[in-house]
Amino acid sequence: MDLKHYFRKLREIEAGISTANTFVVSLETSDGGKAGIVTEVKREIAAKMIVEGRAVLAGGDEKQAFLKKQHAERAAIQRAEAAKRMQVTLVPSSEAEQSFSQNTTGSKK
Repeated sequence: MDLKHYFRKLREIEAGISTANTFVVSLETSDGGKAGIVTEVKREIAAKMIVEGRAVLAGGDEKQAFLKKQHAERAAIQRAEAAKRMQVTLVPSSEAEQSFSQNTTGSKK
């Protein structure tokens, strides 16, 4: 590929991407690239990947599915982290009953 043609095409594609970050879907490549992986990248990187034939711009459905999956994974990680921080205190039943009876009689006054 001619360098002038490469950079002209790179600038054209980059100008066609309106946002600073965009989503691309990878294509299968001869060096082991897997097809169908959605990724959020900067406009410049997206244009380079498209010109080199390693990716295409993601459609609306692909973006939404990616964001939904990311949100679900983030929520699962946050729940796991919260579970790690959860503190449990074991109280003998006699102390629990005593504490409970003090709290209920104190609130009836």
